[in-house]
Amino acid sequence: MSTTACESPLLESAVLDGTAQKEKKRRDDSLSTGTDTTAGSTLDWLKWLVVAAILGGGVYANWYYGEESLLLRVVGLLVLATVAGFVSLQTERGRSTWSLIKEARSEIRRVVWPSNQETTQTTLVVLVLIVIFALILWGLDSLLGWIVSSIIG
Repeated sequence: MSTTACESPLLESAVLDGTAQKEKKRRDDSLSTGTDTTAGSTLDWLKWLVVAAILGGGVYANWYYGEESLLLRVVGLLVLATVAGFVSLQTERGRSTWSLIKEARSEIRRVVWPSNQETTQTTLVVLVLIVIFALILWGLDSLLGWIVSSIIG
């Protein structure tokens, strides 16, 4: 009896990429533990309401204490924003956003950035091409202006 990719877990894991493997593992874990994702999403909505209340309270407090020192109000708003950020990171969307930020940061580290000399040379090439195209457009504009003025007289 031959096994296909769907029947063999080794072949299936070799076929799936990293993201698909994580998603499959998450689904398998939720099925094996019997956890319901709707309970998590309800709790997430409650957390987002807490975040909105914190931020709304910060805006109101900033208005209410408008006569106080600007430094104190800014520090208070930064503290409230930090707390709101911490609460938002406890949600599913917050965790996925944080994961995306970490992945983007690792991708940026892998980029091969140009040297100063390459940047200078590329900038000079762009500037020279801008001047050339400006001269071409100026010449065409002058030529068309001369043709139109000689036609209408």
